[in-house]
Amino acid sequence: MEFFLTILVLLALIGLSNIINHFVPFIPVPLVQIALGAGLAILPFGGDVHLEPDLFFILFIAPLLFNDGKNVSRAALWKLRTPILLLALGLVFVTVAVGGYLINWLIPSIPLPAAFALAAILSPTDVVAVGAMASRVKLPKRIMHLLEGEGLMNDASGLVAFQVAVAATVTGVFSIVDATFQFLWVALGGLFVGAFIAFLIIRLRVLVRRLGMEDITIHMLIQILTPFVVFYIAEHFHLSGILAVVAGGIVHAIERDREESPNQQLKVVSKSTWTVILYLLNGLVFVLLGLQIPKVAKAIIQDPNFNNGQVLLYILIITVFLLVLRFIWVMVSWSVGWYYKNNKHLKPEPRSIGIITVSGVRGAVTLAGAFSIPYTLDNGSDFPERSLIIFLAAGVILLTLVAASILLPLIAKAEKAPKKPERNTKEVKARIKVHKAAIQRLKREMTEENRGAALSLISTYNTTINNIIVKTHPLEASENKQYEEEIRLLALQAKGKLVEKLLKEEKIDRETAYICLEHTHKLEMAVTNRVRYKLLVSWMRFKKVLLLLVRIFSPNKQALRKQSLRRRSKVNKVRIQMIEEAIKVIKENMNEENRMISLAIISEYHRSMARLRKESTEYNSRKRKKTTRDLCYKAFHTERETVQELYEKGEITREIAHNIRKDIALREALTIEENGY
Repeated sequence: MEFFLTILVLLALIGLSNIINHFVPFIPVPLVQIALGAGLAILPFGGDVHLEPDLFFILFIAPLLFNDGKNVSRAALWKLRTPILLLALGLVFVTVAVGGYLINWLIPSIPLPAAFALAAILSPTDVVAVGAMASRVKLPKRIMHLLEGEGLMNDASGLVAFQVAVAATVTGVFSIVDATFQFLWVALGGLFVGAFIAFLIIRLRVLVRRLGMEDITIHMLIQILTPFVVFYIAEHFHLSGILAVVAGGIVHAIERDREESPNQQLKVVSKSTWTVILYLLNGLVFVLLGLQIPKVAKAIIQDPNFNNGQVLLYILIITVFLLVLRFIWVMVSWSVGWYYKNNKHLKPEPRSIGIITVSGVRGAVTLAGAFSIPYTLDNGSDFPERSLIIFLAAGVILLTLVAASILLPLIAKAEKAPKKPERNTKEVKARIKVHKAAIQRLKREMTEENRGAALSLISTYNTTINNIIVKTHPLEASENKQYEEEIRLLALQAKGKLVEKLLKEEKIDRETAYICLEHTHKLEMAVTNRVRYKLLVSWMRFKKVLLLLVRIFSPNKQALRKQSLRRRSKVNKVRIQMIEEAIKVIKENMNEENRMISLAIISEYHRSMARLRKESTEYNSRKRKKTTRDLCYKAFHTERETVQELYEKGEITREIAHNIRKDIALREALTIEENGY
């Protein structure tokens, strides 16, 4: 029961991390998850989750790398094979050699073989962490493919070098020839075994389909088990399970591209299932990493042999060394390649070199490898400075993650500040993406019963997209917004004056006038003050619930309903007159500067007037409004989700996100008035 509760708590922390990231998107999710894991470990009731390295690799690393291998661009991997190998092999071995001597010189209590082991486990970058960091910054595709390829391959080279160094420390015997042979055997053997087993599993799936078994559950089960089977078999023969699952993923990708008659339902279910699995595994990796950090730190802090400040200085020096060495290696190898190829397109760019350098974050593979260090040597003595090595590894992981989260957005955006017309273009593209996302949501929600309402809303969105394109002209975005607000406020003032005039002439009663003026007041707040508008909407919803309760428990339900419908009919007639007056005023104040925006707003008013005139029978009007209202809320929800997603990816600024949300709030206000709650 305790294990089950621990799993529930860890899953809850993953969900909480994404909620926190929603409000503070500038802090990467991995750092939030590490902090939550560390916080849980500190609590007295937090429990102790023991990190078993072998289980960790097969349970987490295998499916994550299998998925990366399945989705990585094979053409890009082949095109970038030279720089990938230079990073995944050359840089790893240079890091082990130079880093080992540096660590031994810096901390003499760590013997040279153990120092090589620490340098080896610090050499591989974490492809999961790199992907999480890159999701916040729009990196050039070529650099992203390079980082993905490096992350897929350097785990194997780093772990093999680590195992050789640990064996040399434990046994006291080291041979460069044996080490080279072991690396080639483990790496090439892992690639071959992974590809071969993946091929056999694919043949098994084809055989199952030929036998007439199209059961989605069976095929999904085979898919999910594939990375675990591949990793386990490769490791059983002392080969690289990491390279095996990467090779298996690539073979599955080739099979997917060549499949002549794919099962579309399986593809949809597979995508959804893997999305959930990867979301949970990615989160668990960093939460578990956070859980280990307090335990590791406690062992060092409580040990009188260590000076805490000095140990933190060691972490800083080692981290700076790794980044500087990576920078030099990338710059030199890039410069040499450019010199010999004499290609101006390959000329080294400081910004690109900086991105590749900062993206070299360490992660779960490093910590899991450090925990796999044995406690004793062959002669029975303790492994030298095991606790210190684990603490240094954990510290470097945290420091590289923090450095990447701070520096990567700065370097990635340092190329040039976007010009104002570019920002205007960016907002236009974002608005179109948001509306298209709403259209896709409406298409998914469409049924026979709501087809008419859905098609009407889709048509409205398509018209809005066309209006956005038409409105794209050389004016500044801020000026466009100012013109729009001025025109809308002018139209709303005209509506209010008309209602006051009709009331003065006794053509409408006071209650009808109050309802119409309240409607105008809410729209003005939606245009000028988003916060006050939200508070008012909340109050209107509360008031609507109270009125609904009164109608439900009233003995005169039918009478109240008829009275409500009569009132609605009166209000709609006045609102049609208000719209006509607003259109008249907009046309009178139209000029060359605001012409496009004025026409777009007039188009909105025409659609609203058409919907008001459609209300024929009482029942159909109520049913249609409810259907339209429900679809609108789903579309608005999708729009807001898309805005947040674009903002988190760095595709739009905070200002653009605010402008689009304000527009959504305005359209939501119109929907509230037209369709009710």
